[in-house]
Amino acid sequence: MTDAAVMPRRTSWQRVRGGKMLPVLSVLCAIVVIWYAAAVWMNATWTLDQAARAGTEPTFAEIVADTMVQKRPLLPAPHQVAATLWDQTIEQKVTSKRSLVFHGWITLQATILGFVTGAVLGVAVAVGIVHSRTMDLSVMPWAVISQTIPIVALAPMIIVLSNAVGIDGRTVPKTIISAYLSYFPVLVSMVKGLRSPGAAQRDLLKTYNASGMQTFFKLRLPASLPYFFAAMKVAVAASLIGAIVGELPTGAIQGLGARMLIGSQFGEPLIMWAALFAAAILAGVLVIAVGLLERLALRLMGQPGQGGAR
Repeated sequence: MTDAAVMPRRTSWQRVRGGKMLPVLSVLCAIVVIWYAAAVWMNATWTLDQAARAGTEPTFAEIVADTMVQKRPLLPAPHQVAATLWDQTIEQKVTSKRSLVFHGWITLQATILGFVTGAVLGVAVAVGIVHSRTMDLSVMPWAVISQTIPIVALAPMIIVLSNAVGIDGRTVPKTIISAYLSYFPVLVSMVKGLRSPGAAQRDLLKTYNASGMQTFFKLRLPASLPYFFAAMKVAVAASLIGAIVGELPTGAIQGLGARMLIGSQFGEPLIMWAALFAAAILAGVLVIAVGLLERLALRLMGQPGQGGAR
């Protein structure tokens, strides 16, 4: 084999070893190994119980083999979850009620609505707090206190109140819960970002007779963008959690939260775990989308993206 043929392989391995992939793959492998070990340990109880009833004594290899193929395991093995996830996404039509793509779309609608609502509310309140000391002293403490209420206790109350005022829908309560979870990180980060310009920068604009509006758009807003997008990544994940939590007490039959609930109620852990991983994948896609939007916004504002500096 020539050096020219060997060089690309060495370069690829050096890229993996010297970059960020190796730590990620190492942690992933460790998680998979621990997961398999925990699956054998937790599912072995059923195997040993069945063997005792049959009057047999299985070997360790037989125990391991049985724990990997149980239909209703206490802890599904990774390959079982992957197979179920594949079956309920790729193998099913997107319009099927068994498709996680269909249920993910239901959850995504409430997530996006809640995320946008929470982001707009957080930015609006942050702007008011930065420009009004009275609002800072009166609103900010209540915003902090509001986050001490457990969402699992607040969700049923929101649903009951929505029904009481005539909102008999399942999207609106989920949107409210999503907005409730997503507005706070945006609020806190935007307050920090809008206040990040130093006194020297503000005084420089004053020397040019810049108005308050000009100072906001030329100085405060560009300075707040890194804080804003960092908060948006947290907010979009929190919004997804809010949408899923909002589906649980409503008795919904559609959505990822509903699939988790159905899997739990009917003793189908594979359905529950597949829906859980589908939600994790959806959260990752949303965070990546926010990251791409961040790069585009920073480029339009003339600022280097996060991946620009090395």
